[in-house]
Amino acid sequence: MMKLIRGEGEEKGAEGRCEVKEDERPDVELLDAYSRAVITVVDAVEPAVVSVAAGSKSGGNGIEQMGSGSGVIIAPDGYILTNDHVVHGAAKLSVTLTNGTTLSSTLVGVDPATDLAVVRADGSGLPYATLGDSGSLRVGQLIIAIGNPFGFQSTVSTGVVSALGRALRSQQGRLIENIIQHTAPLNPGNSGGPLVDSRGRIVGINTAIIIMAQGIGFSIPSDTAKWVVSQLLTHGRVRRGYLGITAQQRSLSRRLVRFHNLRSDFGVEVLSVMPDSPAAAGRIQTGDLVVSVNDHDVGSVDHIHRFLGEWPVGKPVRLTVIRGQERLEKEVIPSEERTLN
Repeated sequence: MMKLIRGEGEEKGAEGRCEVKEDERPDVELLDAYSRAVITVVDAVEPAVVSVAAGSKSGGNGIEQMGSGSGVIIAPDGYILTNDHVVHGAAKLSVTLTNGTTLSSTLVGVDPATDLAVVRADGSGLPYATLGDSGSLRVGQLIIAIGNPFGFQSTVSTGVVSALGRALRSQQGRLIENIIQHTAPLNPGNSGGPLVDSRGRIVGINTAIIIMAQGIGFSIPSDTAKWVVSQLLTHGRVRRGYLGITAQQRSLSRRLVRFHNLRSDFGVEVLSVMPDSPAAAGRIQTGDLVVSVNDHDVGSVDHIHRFLGEWPVGKPVRLTVIRGQERLEKEVIPSEERTLN
């Protein structure tokens, strides 16, 4: 930071004002470089950040304001990325640009499992930002959070990546993987706004799942957002594999682990099997202990969700289960998971 030198030996200008010593000037230049980097990014990305207003039907058949948040335009023809919880249940949507222009919008699709949604504004030739590579982020890297919570104004906060690979629960209980934790404060209404790097590329979408967290920001990584966007634009929904079981994590006895030469001390116990489900067709039974899927160790229900999230629907998978003392291999063909949005 810039230091003012006073007292004996202070250097003064012609009017007696305090001046910065020559050996302090590198700090000032460094601060100026930081400021210029942030200003350059904000100037480039801010026009693509929008305010998202969600309305619900009132008793008089009118539309009343239900909530608002932020979003970011990712294509010039009006496709906008935001949070699912910002637009969830909305009967009417509109977006407001930083210049005050308000555009009517329609919902393309939502993915509650990752708290992401795609909205399309009624416009063309709009300013947009580019989705970057969140996989290249490093702890300590400069990041900038931009929001447009109420229209006509934007909020900017800066910080660094403080942790990578975090996991958060969505409102539906599914684990969201590889969450970015950062120190850029998220102002009210910043949900759905972009987290960008020093080159102005979107590396995350800010979310407000942990309401009580202070001084800690969380963002859905852009790599996850790319996959969700492609699914929503192609299918109108995110297609994930479904087995049709309820299950829980279960610790395995050392004797069982040694007897079957297992690599993990945990498995997933099947609590119930839904009738006419893929698991039922594959002859999975209540009480089975799932220890691997396609030779990938399974130590929790989240491991199964993670695998199915990346596995093509309709393609057979091999479950290794322990039934009593017997080790069995079962083939199951996942169907598409149906969720109520």
